Amino acid sequence: MTKLNRREALGVLGAAAVASGLSAPAIAANRKVTVGALRFTSHSGSFVALERGYFAKAGLDVELKFFQAAQPMAVAIASGDIDYAVTAISGGLVSLADKGAIKVIGGALSEEKGIDGQKILASDAAFKAGLTAPSALGGKTFGMTTAGSSFHYMGSKVAKAESAEMSFKPLQKVGAIIGALKSGQIDAWAIVPHIAKPLAKSGAVHIIGSIADYLPNYQVTTVFTSARNAADERDMTGAFLDGFSAGVADYNSTMIDRAHGDAGVDAMVDLIHKYVYADRPREKAAPSIINGTMRLNEGAALNIGSVKDQLAWFQSEGLVDASIGIDALVDASYVKTMDG
Repeated sequence: MTKLNRREALGVLGAAAVASGLSAPAIAANRKVTVGALRFTSHSGSFVALERGYFAKAGLDVELKFFQAAQPMAVAIASGDIDYAVTAISGGLVSLADKGAIKVIGGALSEEKGIDGQKILASDAAFKAGLTAPSALGGKTFGMTTAGSSFHYMGSKVAKAESAEMSFKPLQKVGAIIGALKSGQIDAWAIVPHIAKPLAKSGAVHIIGSIADYLPNYQVTTVFTSARNAADERDMTGAFLDGFSAGVADYNSTMIDRAHGDAGVDAMVDLIHKYVYADRPREKAAPSIINGTMRLNEGAALNIGSVKDQLAWFQSEGLVDASIGIDALVDASYVKTMDG
């Protein structure tokens, strides 16, 4: 199933702007738009769109607000503290969608064959005790931020595929999970490569597998907003997706397709370094930023088949109501959708 309505809507909007004598950037004049993000390389679409003026070109005055986990972002969208966000689907996000508070409107990051993706990690202690592959996860403890988080989903999917009985330990923040893994308080975890690879290089943890081997088309993160913005602020929401998509296209062409050569990569790393590993010297941050390169969803296209699978998992675990349908979670009218 494919839908592509946003470009048509933007075309109508552009014609209306011309007819009224306004330029497209007048769409959201005099309104600050707040975008939630994590300090991950995978959120670079927002960073690039802000720094290189793609949001401004779309008519938006954007500021970024940073979070340390997905759940607080979902709550912030529902309360109106932020307008748009990029994060993984969580049980809390689904429950808020069921209450009519939020909508997923696009995709941000997916696992893709041939592109280095999220890694499955083992603590050094667990690795030395035999956890050298996901098949040995039985009886081990897997780290997650909260129940119903993407970490919970990924770990459960891997465990099911390997017929492994694992326990999950909620640690609230990514930093706390890293500390627990390095100290051996948990045995395993899964995370994006810009975090996984430096940890493995330190020797404190070991890469034992890839999420793509278990979830090859996993829609890792999505773009979402309030249900009110999705329904009543269509011009602003379309403009946000337009600016965000321009940032994504720039990032992909530079970091994956290397269309601008080494100089382009260096300039992009400088940009991202303002937001990711900003507390490290540039020469130490750059390898991690480059290691985190994953192709972002062009045009914010959404793999709705993966979203349906995630929703079904939340329901099977009793984390969300079994009656919630995909239409309560997703507004598919803005971007191209793929059912699988």
